[in-house]
Order: sequence, then structure tokens, then C-alpha cells
Amino acid sequence: MADRVTVIGWDGSPLTRAATAALSAATLVAGAAHHLALPEVPRNAERIRLGSVDLAARRIAGHRGSAVVLADGDPGFFGVVRTLRAPAHGLEVEVVPAVSSVATAFARAGMPWEDAQTVVAHPRTLRRAVNVCRAHHKVAVLTSPGAGPAELALLLEGVHRTFVICEELGTDRERVTVVTSDTAADHVWRDPNVVIVIGGGPERQEGAWIAGRHPAYPQGVRGWALPAGAYPDPGARPEGESGEGEGPVLRAAQLAHLGPRTGDLVWDIGSGGGALAVEAARFGAAVLAVDSDPAACARTTAAARAFGVQLQVVEGRAPHVLERLPEPDVVRIGGGGVPVATAVADRKPERIVTHASTRDEAEALGAALAANGYTVACSLLQSVELDTTAWSERERTVVFLLSALRSDLAP
Repeated sequence: MADRVTVIGWDGSPLTRAATAALSAATLVAGAAHHLALPEVPRNAERIRLGSVDLAARRIAGHRGSAVVLADGDPGFFGVVRTLRAPAHGLEVEVVPAVSSVATAFARAGMPWEDAQTVVAHPRTLRRAVNVCRAHHKVAVLTSPGAGPAELALLLEGVHRTFVICEELGTDRERVTVVTSDTAADHVWRDPNVVIVIGGGPERQEGAWIAGRHPAYPQGVRGWALPAGAYPDPGARPEGESGEGEGPVLRAAQLAHLGPRTGDLVWDIGSGGGALAVEAARFGAAVLAVDSDPAACARTTAAARAFGVQLQVVEGRAPHVLERLPEPDVVRIGGGGVPVATAVADRKPERIVTHASTRDEAEALGAALAANGYTVACSLLQSVELDTTAWSERERTVVFLLSALRSDLAP
């Protein structure tokens, strides 16, 4: 019985000596149709059209002889190697890599890619892949049927991006096309393809020391839950706005309960000066900052620019403006009371945080969230800011913090 399999990457270039030697000795070869048509595949070898890698692995484990699997690009990078190495199959894997399709796509585009995010889009993960495209300047998307360039473009409605679409890389039918996201859905694209999604700000020009997204620290600023003075125009609040949602202590607690992460979409309703929206974006999440005041929207835009993060500002009054927004993962409600909390709960995000200045208001919000399928916790937060030159009290804030977890996710 076979307990060893050689996995050969193929990028369209001539096979290496090691790959040719492994193929010449193979009695079983698995791969896509274009792999099995390669002249190096032995004529008498058993051939498996690669669909389910698990099924192929079981066939390989039961085969008496030498087995080879052919795969596009680098099979160890979002490829078949992970599945073949699963303990259930008991296979020892030897890999002969080729240039990955992501590296090839960026080479065709003539772009560096150490600063790019890489995601895999399947129908079940497409929304999260789109959220990464919302949040980051440069993303390589490995697509699949039903989760291709057209579907990416449709879910990015309202967010302008440039698509570099690389179809059938390494084959005679290879094609590279540059389109805008608002026109990508007007075309039919061939599988397999890689989509480089670019936009939302200028490309970083400085050299990188770590792959992926750079930590978003402006000059001289480090940390989270930054004081209001770290943001542009901290004192410019609309008349009548208390600014309770802007305080660093409450903001830190809200972010801790939300836990925004890469692939999430955060709604920040009543974004005010944009401090929470910016900090959620610094965690790598996609953010929609919603506010009815044009000046607040402008401050949020300025704060995002100052911190070098991507977020989308939506001017409008909740709850009505929420009807046209894409589905959120977590939501912070900065105002609007029970009607907004109810409207948000109807969209079923995983977590909701909000705050209240009185116990009656907190009880009303908690009851509304609980009635709509959430398990609610509430804490009374008291923050006292001290003047350390005299150790005297400078400012005191007392607020009720409500955190709601969708009941089907509650422990």
C-alpha cells in the first residue's frame, strides 16, 4: 500500500528534473485535466481526475505503487498538501514546488506584494474575503466558482477598487485584465483566476520588514484606546453631543467586547469623531462609520487618513440608513436608543455593544436586545481622570456599558 506521495507544483514552465523523475516512476497520477494531459505523465499510469482531494488521498493510500499528485502553483500555499498530510490518510508527502499563482499574478502586474493580504474566496467565505478587500489597500484573492471577480465586485458595491484579474495563469489561454470594481460584474471570467484588488489609498513606498499589513501607527503614536487629543479636531463635537462614546476608557471596554478582527465588518453607529471606528480598523477589520452629522463624518474621514486605515463613512440617520448597509459581524451603537438597538438586532450580528447614561435607559436597551435573541451583560463603569501635577480630580465619567452576544453563540 502507498504510504508516500510526491506532490508536484506546475506553473506552466517546463518541469524540473526532480519533477520529471518522480513522474516517470509514477504508477498513479492525480491532477486536473490539463495536468493529466502533460506529455511527462506515463502512458500506463492510473489517472485520477482531481476533484475531492480527500477521495484522491484514500485512493492513493490504497494504491500499490508510486503516486504523484499534480497541482497548480505552489501546492503548499493554500493547496493540496494540507489535506494530503491529514493524519487520517497516513501519507508521507514530498513536495516539488513551483511559483505560486499569487506570485505569478503580481509578477504579471509588475507589482511588489510583500505588503499584500492573501485570502481564499469560496461561496461560504466570500463575505469575509470582501471585508478584507474593504479594509486593506492590496489584497490577492484566490477565487473559486461562485466566488469570482463578479461576485467580489457585487459585494463591494459603493467601495471603489481596481481589479487586476489574472485568468488561467501559466496556460496558453492566460489573460490579464485591469478593470474597476463597478464594471467587473459586466464580464464573464474564466476559472481558475487570481484577482488583485487595489485601492483605498496610496501604496506604501517605504521598505517592509514583515509581510502583510503594516501596523498602523502614525508618527510618534503607539497604543490603543488613545486619548481624544490623538485624533484630529478632538473638541469639535456637534452641539448637544456628550462625547461619552469617545472616552478612551469606555472605548477600550467596547473594543474588548467587540473583538474586531480581520475579515469582520464592524458597524460604528454614531461614530462622532471616529476614534472607535479608526481603532477597530487598526485591528484589521472592515468598518462602516455611520453618523447623521456631516461634520462628524468629516472628522472620521480625517482621523482615518491620519492613522492610515481604510474605512467607509456613511452619512445618514439610524435606523433608516442601516437598511442599505451590508451585513455586520459586530456593532457598536453610540446613540439612537431602543429603535436603533432593535434595528441592529434584526440584522443578527454576533455581538453588539452600546452604553447608557442612566439605569432606566440601560434597562430599556437591555430588554430590547434580550427580546430580540441576545444574551445581555451590563457593567457600571466609573472613570476618574486625575491631574498628576496636583493629584486632583480633573474629570469623572459614569456610564452603563451593555454587551450583547447572540444567544445561539452564548456559552
